[in-house]
Amino acid sequence: MAEDEKSGEPTKEKDELQIMKELVDELYNFRDCYFETHSVEEAGRKQSDVAQESEKTLKRLEEKEDHFKHKAEFLLQKGRCLNVAPDFSTVAEECLSRAVKLEPGLVEGWNTLGEQYWKKGDLTGAKNCFTGALQQSKNKVSLRNLSMVLRQLPPADSNAQHGKQVMESVDMARQAVQLDVTDGTSWYILGNAYVSLFFTCGQNPQLSQQALTAYAQSEKVDRAASCYPELHFNRATLFQYEEMYGSALGGYSRAAALDPGWEEPPEREKQLLEYLGKVTELIQNKGKVKARRLRTMLSNLNTSALGPCASPQFRSPTGRVGSLEPRTLSSLTHGHNAGVAALGKVVFSLASEGRMAFTFGMVDSEESCIVVMVYNTADSWGVLIGDTVVIPEPQVKRHSITHKEKVFDFRSIRVDSPLLLIVNGKKQNVQSQIAASVSYKPQSE
Repeated sequence: MAEDEKSGEPTKEKDELQIMKELVDELYNFRDCYFETHSVEEAGRKQSDVAQESEKTLKRLEEKEDHFKHKAEFLLQKGRCLNVAPDFSTVAEECLSRAVKLEPGLVEGWNTLGEQYWKKGDLTGAKNCFTGALQQSKNKVSLRNLSMVLRQLPPADSNAQHGKQVMESVDMARQAVQLDVTDGTSWYILGNAYVSLFFTCGQNPQLSQQALTAYAQSEKVDRAASCYPELHFNRATLFQYEEMYGSALGGYSRAAALDPGWEEPPEREKQLLEYLGKVTELIQNKGKVKARRLRTMLSNLNTSALGPCASPQFRSPTGRVGSLEPRTLSSLTHGHNAGVAALGKVVFSLASEGRMAFTFGMVDSEESCIVVMVYNTADSWGVLIGDTVVIPEPQVKRHSITHKEKVFDFRSIRVDSPLLLIVNGKKQNVQSQIAASVSYKPQSE
């Protein structure tokens, strides 16, 4: 009889530890699926609600602490419970460090300890934990966390090294997705990795498309993912760069609604609305240049300004060789205009806060005005009112945006580098270009 009781002890202990694990799992589920049980209007309460649930769970765990405090599984669950908060916790770090010492094969212990180091700002410590967990067992959490850390670690020496880290980070995120194609978080982190690669390695449109596909897949496979404010913010940043302004404004707005305490999304939304407002106003009044001055400026606008574009040897951005035919702005079609050049005088330039492009307005011989957005410009580069600008084979876009009762309607020309422009008859030098970088939120916590 006594023997039966003894053999029953470990089973009871195992059951209690299992109950503790389920309690902590429920806590994470409460945090991650908050908007499945609460409306977006309650978003402002999310953090305090999660903190309240965390306190309740912690209290239940601590009731058993005297009995289990030297058990790795108990220390793991206590560490996980404290890790649910967005900030670093010394107690969580202590619990998790002890748990992995007691049981070095505890993958979840290494992963959660890595997250604590990360919150503390110790990226190398975090990387070592996630790498250590992968040595125990290949798992999606370590892979995607490693993907994020690799993008945040400062490169050891050069830009080439940073590019290599970003490529590696994409590979890690891809592997995480392959392990579980139904995990929305892994898809979302793959989307972020593609955004990084897009801006680090030459802005290949294919990478931008892959990022958008990964974000869409994240929302498709996991309802909770569509409530990640970071997903909407990061995707909106990419939309803005791609000049999909309506989608960008919608994304910033959604991110702000889901996390009212995060200041950047409403700030970006406001900046973009102001930018679009200024652009439309300046196009309408041709940069406020007086009619007489405008006529004087345009009086010396002629085909001699085409400069190198008039040469039969001119090689256009698409690789076409041959002189370009000057065209008026009104005759340009939407999309790519092959074999022609737009020619005009600068009537305004705009350097707005948080700008992604150097923006200027250009008026042609018919006095039509269009806005030109030039990407990847060095801070020192710009054009002045009165400058003559030639745009070889212009890429024309029509914008029709409605957001929160504000309406914007205008045409623009996108130029991916200042090196593609001819200003006052001259090509631009290499120093005028610098690769664009944008800030996005890297972590999904």
